[in-house]
Amino acid sequence: MGFIPIFLTLGGACLLFFLTVRTTLQRKLNLQREISSKLGINHPELDIFLGEIADPELIYKKWREVHADKKIPKNTLEQIKALKVNKLQYNQLIKKAPYNWVAKISGYSTI
Repeated sequence: MGFIPIFLTLGGACLLFFLTVRTTLQRKLNLQREISSKLGINHPELDIFLGEIADPELIYKKWREVHADKKIPKNTLEQIKALKVNKLQYNQLIKKAPYNWVAKISGYSTI
């Protein structure tokens, strides 16, 4: 009877860790989609679909192809940087040991 509270506490801690990491990963994916959608709305010539996760390097290349003579606006450049940072943080989080177990069980993969 003395081990039941220990097992319940350990199981609860594992469940809370799993739910916290899963929520964090989902929040980062939603942020990536949101920033990509904002870029798609502000610049329809980049052919970014709403709800799609776009690669920041491809967005930058498309901008250079479409607007070769113009500079990238500061607002757009900040959004591309935010995409890069969020993508890097997400991918680094998935590579770490306990977090990759949660990502594998939940079905998350790298961006």
